[in-house]
Amino acid sequence: MFQLPILNFSPQQVAGVCETLEESGDVERLGRFLWSLPVAPAACEVLSRNESVLRARAIVAFHTGNFRELYHILESHKFTKESHSKLQALWLESHYQEAEKLRGRPLGPVDKYRVRKKFPLPKTIWDGEQKTHCFKERTRHLLREWYLQDPYPNPSKKRELAQATGLTPTQVGNWFKNRRQRDRAAAAKNRLQQQVLSSGSVRSLTAEDGAADRLGPASSPEASRSSKAAASAISITSSDSECDI
Repeated sequence: MFQLPILNFSPQQVAGVCETLEESGDVERLGRFLWSLPVAPAACEVLSRNESVLRARAIVAFHTGNFRELYHILESHKFTKESHSKLQALWLESHYQEAEKLRGRPLGPVDKYRVRKKFPLPKTIWDGEQKTHCFKERTRHLLREWYLQDPYPNPSKKRELAQATGLTPTQVGNWFKNRRQRDRAAAAKNRLQQQVLSSGSVRSLTAEDGAADRLGPASSPEASRSSKAAASAISITSSDSECDI
C-alpha cells in the first residue's frame, strides 16, 4: 500500500511560518497550515509547548468560534508578557460574544464589566498589571490618535491598528463604534443644554418686562430691583427643572 511521505519540518520552521501568517492577518491560511501540517511524530511534543504555535492555535480557535478550545489553550500554558495583550483581547472578546449570544442583544459597558468580573483573566496571560477596561494607556492613546484622523477606518486600517496595539480587528472596530456613539451622545446633550439655556433666558426677559409693566413708572427703585431678582429666580428654577427632565 502506497504511503504518503512525512515532511520533517523543524519546530523552528513551523513557529516561523505561524508568526509570519499571524502578522499578515491571514487567519484562514494560518488555520489551513495548522490543520494540514505534516510533522515528524517526535516533533509533536515540542510543538505543543512552542508559544508561537500555541498563540496561532488560539487565534484560529477564536476566529472559528471554538471558544472551549481557546480557553483550554490559554489556561493550560504559561505565556510570556509579549503575548499577553493579544491573548487577553481574545479571552475577553470571546466571553463578550458568548454573553451577547446568551442575552440576545449587544452588551453595554456595565454588561462588559460584569463579564470581566465573572471571567477574570487567567494568570497564564496576565502579569497582574491593572488596566482601564483592560486597555493600557498606550493602547488607548493610539486609538484616540487614529480616531482623530479617521473615525471610520476601513478593514485594512483596522488590521494595521490591531497589529500596533495587540488587539483584534474586531476589538478595534468595537472601540471606534463605541467612541462614535459617545461623541454623538455628548453632542446631543450639548444641544439640549443650549436649548434649555436659551429657553430660560427668553422666559426671564418676559417675566422682567411683565413685572415692569405692572409696577408702572411711579414704582420705587427698590421694588424694581426686587421684581428683577424674583424673575431671575423663576428663570433659574425653570431651567433646573428642565435639565432634570
